[in-house]
Amino acid sequence: MAGGPLRDADERLGRAAFGHGPTWLTEFLADLGGLPVAVPVLAIVVGYALWRGHRARAVAVALAMVAVPVLVMPLKLWTDRPGPLTVESGYYPSGHTATATVAYCGAALLLSPLTGRGTGRVTRHDTGRAWAMPVAVVLSAATGIGLVLRGYHWPLDILGSWLLCGMLLALLVAALWWIDNRGAADTGRTTGRAWGPIGSARSAQPPK
Repeated sequence: MAGGPLRDADERLGRAAFGHGPTWLTEFLADLGGLPVAVPVLAIVVGYALWRGHRARAVAVALAMVAVPVLVMPLKLWTDRPGPLTVESGYYPSGHTATATVAYCGAALLLSPLTGRGTGRVTRHDTGRAWAMPVAVVLSAATGIGLVLRGYHWPLDILGSWLLCGMLLALLVAALWWIDNRGAADTGRTTGRAWGPIGSARSAQPPK
């Protein structure tokens, strides 16, 4: 990260990549991880989930986004790694990459169960389940690539963010799984209370 055996290879790879590609495109890709772009996308999806009544899932994803600066900023201060084209430090891990990864993948995780659920057949809504996560992964990868090509980060800055956010997203998936299963259990208990006594009462009546 800041002085280990991979640093020389990392910096050679970074210098070889800097400046490649059309400036407008690489700048656009790098900007995908900016707060003005990634966070509003997630906010729209969170708002949609709240509107659909999935408050617990929306809160879990929002908390994952809040956790990004909580995890990234101490690591930046601890490693104190200089940037590629500046004397300033604090570039590991990449905050833009972390923001993009959690915002886009979090939005995809939030969208997936809100479309085509429980139908038992393929519908046009299942398209949301199919494209949401691949698009999120592509956007996250494109952000990291753009940051390296523009010379804003070393390659290991990007890789470190992906690994860090991978762990964060794994925790988010576990949280969403627990929320979904708890909701399914609550629905089952409610159904049992509503229909159990009626069914018992009916079964106790003599046939007519």
